Amino acid sequence: MTDVQEKLFQAAVLLAMILVITAIGIAVVRRYRDRSVDDRLPSSEMMSKFRELHSEGGLSDEEFRTIKTKLASELKAELNDNCSTS
Repeated sequence: MTDVQEKLFQAAVLLAMILVITAIGIAVVRRYRDRSVDDRLPSSEMMSKFRELHSEGGLSDEEFRTIKTKLASELKAELNDNCSTS
């Protein structure tokens, strides 16, 4: 094998290794991302938990309003998704 052929072979092996490592990384990220989305509570349950925390004094009125505003848009989207699939 000539010097040029040997260097081309090494470059091809290195490229193959990079592609394999990238594919493994993408698979791990997808698995983690999908799991974290599935583990999330629905907005209605989160709203109930934050409402309870607020009534116990764990959240100020301002904090609760901010959370409620954020969750309201997510709850609306969930309701629209449920209505469209029914």
